[in-house]
Amino acid sequence: MPLVPLIRIADARSGDKGEGSNVGVMARSDAAYTFLASALTTEVVRRHMAAINAGGVKRYEAPSLRVLNFILQDSLGGGGSASLRTDAQGKTHGLALLRLELDVPQSVLDATPH
Repeated sequence: MPLVPLIRIADARSGDKGEGSNVGVMARSDAAYTFLASALTTEVVRRHMAAINAGGVKRYEAPSLRVLNFILQDSLGGGGSASLRTDAQGKTHGLALLRLELDVPQSVLDATPH
């Protein structure tokens, strides 16, 4: 299986939610969603996003929209003006997650538009 960045099969959008942030991952195909629903676990996301010291990661699914939503708890150091972090609003967390590399089956890559 080719090792590819998540951005090859999905898009993401992120933002702040109080002291945490959320990252919505939108699969680009049904095949990509099926793969991500099993491969993109909370533990995988937590390890990849370790630099932001998220207190925990929760995952919510919206299969009809091909979306996985991750809540990165306590990832903003207090949020907004209460934090010394450079991105206290979490706007870059989606882009950071899209850099995650996964072993993706060729069949998923073939079924997913660039």
